[in-house]
Amino acid sequence: MTRLAFPWPCSATKTCWTFSRQTFGRVVRAALYAPKEPMLDYNMVIIFIMAVGTVALGGYWAGSRDVKRRYMKHKRDDGLEKQEDEAVDVTPVMICVFVVMCCSMLVLLYYFYDKLVYVIIGIFCLASSTGLYSCLAPLVQRLPFCQCRVPDNSLPYLHKRPQVRLLLLALLCLAASVVWGVFRNEDQWAWILQDALGIAFCLYTLKTIRLPTFKACTLLLLVLFVYDVFFVFITPFLTKSGNSIMVEVATGPSDSATHEKLPMVLKVPRLNASPLALCDRPFSLLGFGDILVPGLLVAYCHRFDIQVQSSRVYFVACTIAYGVGLLVTFMALALMQRGQPALLYLVPCTLVTSGALALWRRELGMFWTGSGFAKDLPQPPWAPAPAASPQPPKASAALSQPPPGEDAPECPVPAEQPPEPSTPEEMRPGSSEPTA
Repeated sequence: MTRLAFPWPCSATKTCWTFSRQTFGRVVRAALYAPKEPMLDYNMVIIFIMAVGTVALGGYWAGSRDVKRRYMKHKRDDGLEKQEDEAVDVTPVMICVFVVMCCSMLVLLYYFYDKLVYVIIGIFCLASSTGLYSCLAPLVQRLPFCQCRVPDNSLPYLHKRPQVRLLLLALLCLAASVVWGVFRNEDQWAWILQDALGIAFCLYTLKTIRLPTFKACTLLLLVLFVYDVFFVFITPFLTKSGNSIMVEVATGPSDSATHEKLPMVLKVPRLNASPLALCDRPFSLLGFGDILVPGLLVAYCHRFDIQVQSSRVYFVACTIAYGVGLLVTFMALALMQRGQPALLYLVPCTLVTSGALALWRRELGMFWTGSGFAKDLPQPPWAPAPAASPQPPKASAALSQPPPGEDAPECPVPAEQPPEPSTPEEMRPGSSEPTA
């Protein structure tokens, strides 16, 4: 009697079993075993760097761009700032509608995965190409060459005569998403392009979507916290198969006829040397929601930092809290050896850190309501004085520098109160200006 052992799963098992029967006779005992896998893989480091880097860069970009737009809001010209997309302020009603849509889409994907997965792939291609263009356009516009524009025409989207280099950039971004769509199942390299497009999409979303108050941040994070926990830990008790709806949809159903995977995740293959990699290439996944939802809070913290001139203490603290929460998620994944709802650990870390910092700095009221953000921002030195000022500005303070290309505003003197000539007693000794 001979004992044979093969790693499982392996496509060569049936062939090996037939060969052993012919060689050793009828009495053969086969045993299958699964090689021990390490608790954590090196790909977690790559996912951690991509996630934390995206949250930090997206939050910083969103906050800086929002403040710049508020500074330029008083200018009434057709400059670049007017042509940029405006941010969308999230309201409680929008949060409720968004969560209902997420729940409905997740349930529909669970029951009609093979049909709806192609819709999600198409949406990802369009959204990721838009995000990639939004990220690269500011860099391309800084180049000192190829600034020519499209000739006069009446074509849609081209009648405003965009720059040729921006048009070529748009075609390049669209081509990148099409290449991924065609070769999305090439496990050797397609995941790199998917992660690049996904990061660009996340940056674009963090720049476009804006939470105006910490109250809105708390509402969104808590509602999605419950949503994530319910669909990971509660739904196994409600489904016939006993599987989590969230994990089943994210990794693709085992009985799917198309074997397609949802692209709304960052994915990195396992990097450890394992016999299982000979038959399959498992991936570690992190959903876009686990980046975008805490990232919106990080962006709000950066805007509030600029408001109160706190040297970005809220932004840095919230970013560090996100990194700590992600490390806790990886530890829970290693200990439980099952899919984890990342928001279960990310939401408490970011919310508690931000709220505790605001309480310690005695700014919780302003941080909670976001009060005065639009009017409390420090104005540039050439901002015009309010029209209803009770006192005329002093001579030494009224001489502010106008912006380039604009004339200094004239200050008319009321006719009923002509200015009195200065007497020698009102002059400082050795000075040519009146005293205050």
